[in-house]
Amino acid sequence: MSAIITDQLRILNSQNFVTGIASTTNSYYVWIGLPNATEFDTSWDTASPAPKDSFNEENDYWDTMIALKRINAADAARVVRKITWTSGTTYEMYRHDYSRSNISPQTSSTNLYDTNFYVMNSDYRVYICLQNGTNPENQSGRPSLDEPLFTDLEPRSAGSSGDGYIWKYLFTIKPNDLIKFDSTSFIPLPQDWSTNTDVAAVRNNSSTSGLLKIVTITNRGVGYGTATTYNNVPIKGDGDGAKCSVVVNAAGKIDSVEITNGGSEYTFATVDLTAVGLINPSGSTDAAFNVIIPPQGGHGADIYRELGAYRVLIYSRLENDVTNPDFITGNQFARVGLVKDPFAFGSTNKLTISKASATYALKLTGAGATTTTFAADADITQKIGIGSTAVGRVINWDSTTGVIKYWQDRRLAGFNTDGTANTNPQYGFKLFRFTPSPTSGAGTTVFGGSLNLNIDTNFGTLATPGVSTSINNRTYNLGMSFVQGVANPEVEKYSGEIIYVDNRASVTRSSQQKEDIKIVLEF
Repeated sequence: MSAIITDQLRILNSQNFVTGIASTTNSYYVWIGLPNATEFDTSWDTASPAPKDSFNEENDYWDTMIALKRINAADAARVVRKITWTSGTTYEMYRHDYSRSNISPQTSSTNLYDTNFYVMNSDYRVYICLQNGTNPENQSGRPSLDEPLFTDLEPRSAGSSGDGYIWKYLFTIKPNDLIKFDSTSFIPLPQDWSTNTDVAAVRNNSSTSGLLKIVTITNRGVGYGTATTYNNVPIKGDGDGAKCSVVVNAAGKIDSVEITNGGSEYTFATVDLTAVGLINPSGSTDAAFNVIIPPQGGHGADIYRELGAYRVLIYSRLENDVTNPDFITGNQFARVGLVKDPFAFGSTNKLTISKASATYALKLTGAGATTTTFAADADITQKIGIGSTAVGRVINWDSTTGVIKYWQDRRLAGFNTDGTANTNPQYGFKLFRFTPSPTSGAGTTVFGGSLNLNIDTNFGTLATPGVSTSINNRTYNLGMSFVQGVANPEVEKYSGEIIYVDNRASVTRSSQQKEDIKIVLEF
């Protein structure tokens, strides 16, 4: 039995995804991770490997995660392909019947959404092409010569070149949306089209379902008499009220057809020449027409459906925040992802804070702490008991506050990234956490820097965690909660659903830069 999943399901899924982000019952976060990608793969930065989708890889994504930032409704937009108007390009016109048996003439597409039937102009206004100069002599359309610039509600030509194009204005992309959601390949659609007051005029102008706008001539016929204009030629079909004006030229052929009353409720239609006495003699060629049926509700009634909005762009900006330094500087990240409904650390409650650290951290103290150096990605260790050593890899060291952020991955415990074990692991087959309370015979000293320092066990308690420190009359917010000098991640690792992963060339973060992350999800 043959069946298809239609594009409308994809559009519905994109709508549900955006609605889910806006819902207060959900928590979506963009995250960055993998601070030392080239140690995994020396060719990573020149040929980043494709991400893998498995439970094993999902655990590794959590192990290498650095920080997360929450996504809100304003950070998600439904997008469509960017098609920029260029003089001399032949665009395809909107048609309701592109399919495997009616392939589009320019892109050979089997569906409307893969054709180039809309454009964005130089002023970031978006238009649908309702007619591209198609006629019996130019069955694939003609080059567009006049850039559409108008904001009139009714479709019309864009200039005086006579290129035959008819454009329908839809909307203008707002400056804020351009900053957040514009990309080399996609343009954003306005939020909440059905209720958005900014586009109410366009939406209300398209309120009649089955209102006809365009008829094309596929065969001019012959034998229709002398040059005459016939008005009020009825358009027959399952709708009501549509009429057109038909011009016959001196050769007895149909010269042009223009709809004068679009009627309503049409899903199929044809021009009825016989109703005005246009009957060619026996043996002559009959004229043929193609009445273009608009989408449900009319052009502009639902642009998500009309333009094929089955993609969503997620935007997030990483900034250096002195009040919440979760996004470290001085090291790299080479992986970006999206996670749904992670938990807050140590609970089953969904994480809701705007930013969250996914790393572990220590508050260190000791002589020379302000001059000690820890190399990025170097190992740090602490003897926590007889034959037991905690080990981590440095993500960031702040000699001013004495806070070191680190991560632990399975290779430190003698395991490969695929979960298989190596022989004779340097630190044993278990990853121990750093602790302010080692067993007898061990201590709080952390090794691995240019000087050995101790965990500041006096910094923070369960009742009053340490979240900031004052140095020379200046307060430094640490972005994490320390108990006896030790901080856990703010997110519960291995919780929620990682739904998107992108491996990319390493990005080194500095205190003077910002990163804009744009994730496009296709449904």
